[in-house]
Amino acid sequence: MDMKLLVTTFWMVFLAELGDKTQLAMICLSADCSHSKLTVFLGSASALVLGSLVSVMFVAPVFPIVGSAMVVNEFVVGAQAV
Repeated sequence: MDMKLLVTTFWMVFLAELGDKTQLAMICLSADCSHSKLTVFLGSASALVLGSLVSVMFVAPVFPIVGSAMVVNEFVVGAQAV
């Protein structure tokens, strides 16, 4: 396992997720006293893991075939739609 790649990936994802809509949603859910903070954490962590799995397993292999410009363009269009 390449530790440099592991640490770089961790910090890139961690910094990218700070202050985004997902984090704000988790703050709102965990602020509600009727919800378990552990349940909110496990739900959000599971969603991030699943999203990362989809990116690595399904999108990354397509990247060299369709080209980086097309993948980035689709990401930007999808992000703006949300």
